[in-house]
Amino acid sequence: MADKKYKIAILPGDGTGPEVVAEGMKVLNAAAEKFNFAIETEDFDWGGDRYLATGNVLPDDAGETLQQFDAVFLGAIGHPDVKPGILEKGILLKLRFELDQYVNLRPVKLYPGVETPLAGKTPEDIDYVVVRENTGGIYTGTGGVSMQGTDNEVAVQSMVYNHFQVERCLRFAFEQVSKRHTKENPWRGLSEADIAEGKIGQLTLCGKTNVLTYVFGLWERTFYEVAADYPEVKTDYCHVDATCMWMVKNPEWFDVIVTGNIFGDIITDLGAMTQGGMGIAAGGNINPNGVSMFEPIGGSAPKYTGLGVINPLAAISAGAMMLDFLGEAEAAAAIDASVAYVTGNKMESMAARKMGYSTSEVGDLVVASL
Repeated sequence: MADKKYKIAILPGDGTGPEVVAEGMKVLNAAAEKFNFAIETEDFDWGGDRYLATGNVLPDDAGETLQQFDAVFLGAIGHPDVKPGILEKGILLKLRFELDQYVNLRPVKLYPGVETPLAGKTPEDIDYVVVRENTGGIYTGTGGVSMQGTDNEVAVQSMVYNHFQVERCLRFAFEQVSKRHTKENPWRGLSEADIAEGKIGQLTLCGKTNVLTYVFGLWERTFYEVAADYPEVKTDYCHVDATCMWMVKNPEWFDVIVTGNIFGDIITDLGAMTQGGMGIAAGGNINPNGVSMFEPIGGSAPKYTGLGVINPLAAISAGAMMLDFLGEAEAAAAIDASVAYVTGNKMESMAARKMGYSTSEVGDLVVASL
């Protein structure tokens, strides 16, 4: 009999979403059997086809419904016959806000055998995490338009944060450093002097304090206030433009990065490309005390729908992230190790049609290596 059972809401979504979710669930079920837990799932048809058929993006009680589950596993959102923004705002942003998923967590990790555009960089150089504040900032839609369509049109969209939002995101980020490292296994980027002081890892605040002085003044002050509670974490600050430069030139300088919503949205896609592209990038929308949602980052890729050629490893890795946040750390680590084995020893490429295997065969390879 299984030690625990987890209820997972499945949102396969659009395009190739159902295909990659199927492989993610294949691996999750194999891990559940190996590590003695059970998974109960329920599928929801929220996506482009449902919107085109009914005119409704989400049912009114969508957030309340998902709160009955332990986690949400998302495939992809985006339909070629639906105007951009309708599904993204109506499903992704709405659920993030309703479920208070205030952190977007994006590991940037180069797996063995995966090609990076950064010359000379190896898996030892590209292995960090971005903590992006996920429910505040400029994406909340505070603002408006006046005199639209005239020469005098004015558009305003404001970046709004309060201390509570900033502090809870920062505390999550500091905790991520402690989760990644111990005194016995500190971050390899620390100097001997840092280790002698008892540091275990580093948290870098990414902002723009020289221009966005009000908002990132709040972030910076709160950053150092919270840092007093985490003396084992080395702190650093980097402007967002410099962050982009160092992510390309010296990614090994980063351990955990924390930033606001819009900057996080931008730098995580840059990070995804440095780790080999969207086919391998996974992420989580996290509410540490509620229901979190995990997803591959690559989008719905409608031109590949039904062809069995899309890379499912991002979805499989998102499933591993989900298990880790459910407390099944050993199973999550085993899936991650299996993905690393498959990329390093089996696959020819991360790109669709060029993997050397079909979508389902890649899932089978990960299961076999478990």
